Amino acid sequence: MYCQGDRQLIDSRAVIDPQAELDEGVTVGPFSIIGADVSIGAGTVIGPHVVVNGPARIGRDNRIYQFASVGEDPQDKKYAGEPTSLEIGDRNVIREFATLHRGTVQDQGVTRIGNDNLMMAYIHVAHDCVLGDHVIMANAASLGGHVIIDDHAILGGFTKVHQFCRIGAHSFSGMGSAINMDLPPYMMAAGQPTKPHGINREGLSRRGFSKDVIQQIKRAYKIIYHSGQRLDAAREEIESLATETPELKILVDFLSHSGRGILR
Repeated sequence: MYCQGDRQLIDSRAVIDPQAELDEGVTVGPFSIIGADVSIGAGTVIGPHVVVNGPARIGRDNRIYQFASVGEDPQDKKYAGEPTSLEIGDRNVIREFATLHRGTVQDQGVTRIGNDNLMMAYIHVAHDCVLGDHVIMANAASLGGHVIIDDHAILGGFTKVHQFCRIGAHSFSGMGSAINMDLPPYMMAAGQPTKPHGINREGLSRRGFSKDVIQQIKRAYKIIYHSGQRLDAAREEIESLATETPELKILVDFLSHSGRGILR
């Protein structure tokens, strides 16, 4: 049932709008629907029963599994049909029943997904979210609108992130977390109510951070959460540590630009 043409493998039961652009090596499974103003990069595999609506740009070598909904209208009552978009990078895995929505004109009009991310079954990425690279969203993790997820962050299953929050690089949330403030880089959060619980030591070790650097990150955690200092003073102390431990610079920058305040 597959039709081979221009080095594409398109099932004859798929419905593809003539205005969609599919590069060579794209595979589309049966009963999938690819809408107008969608472009899909070489090597990407679209499974069966997937719906991709545009405007949407999907990069190379992605794998989108069955029943995913990609590029649909945002779930925002202010949305009035404006031509907003979804941009997905390369080598992402999007599992069953995932939903990724386009942006709104109240923000930049774009939802952006980086590279090498794993988005497990039933996850939700709302309008205007920005995901970096190597992010993992475990089953049923959900993002409200305008959320930023930095590189290498991991959201445990059923994690919920409130709109306008930011999740820092290399951080980790435990299963069922409900995050309503910014989670700084390198930190772990868990529990009900969700609170910080030390640093993501195991994740940092797996990614090649040295013992000395991990120790300095742990020291920074104690400065923020156990020193009794105001956040401005804690940030200044960590900034002085960053002169010898450059890995702390992203933590200093995060604390300087936190919009909602950090999780306590």
